[in-house]
Amino acid sequence: MGLFDRRKALAPRRRRRRRWRRWLTTLVLLVLLGPIAPVACFRFVDPPGSAIMWRDGAERLTAGKGWIAHDWVDYADISPYMPLAAIAAEDQRFADHDGFDFVAIEKAVQHNRKSQRKRGASTISQQVAKNLFLWPERSWLRKGLEVYFTLAVETLWPKRRILEVYLNVAELGDGVYGVGAASRKFFGHDASRLSRREAALLAAVLPSPRRMRANAPGPYTRARARWIEGQMGQIGSGVLNGL
Repeated sequence: MGLFDRRKALAPRRRRRRRWRRWLTTLVLLVLLGPIAPVACFRFVDPPGSAIMWRDGAERLTAGKGWIAHDWVDYADISPYMPLAAIAAEDQRFADHDGFDFVAIEKAVQHNRKSQRKRGASTISQQVAKNLFLWPERSWLRKGLEVYFTLAVETLWPKRRILEVYLNVAELGDGVYGVGAASRKFFGHDASRLSRREAALLAAVLPSPRRMRANAPGPYTRARARWIEGQMGQIGSGVLNGL
């Protein structure tokens, strides 16, 4: 067989290899970049809910408790006390980090080595990523996806949008999601009218919203709310102006 004939015989195999490489490249790009689409979309379009909300809603319906309470409220229609309280309670370096607070992570690691009561170090950006897009069970896969979505959110959204979505998807009571529904249910008025104290009480229940109640706070919740109010005063409302 001559050189020309050998090349002719190998041509179909080369074409198949090139085709497989194109398919593999396309698949890798879809896996890596496909999830970016909803993140980019939700920068401009308000998400209809979150993965956590839909799961909780389905469980509540199955148990005969009815659907969750949730009403979207634009950032401009939320009392400025509420975003300040959330930052004071959950993520005081929110304006400065890129999605991960390594100072808080190191402190949490040191604390958890010495105490049986574990402390987390999730930022507001991380909480948005896992609440909006992921499932609640802990696993290495979910943690890896949380990192991915946190970086995507921080890259594609301004800080104010991250905070706006957080305040609208955070669980603030049993089956109550977002500051709009929580404000009406617990205080009888819109989120725009939240007082400093009410905002601090809502932020105080964030670690355990099904156990603590903003409208009937126990001693721990009242003490935590007072601490949050103090932190709000130290941080100052100027932090919101830079978002």
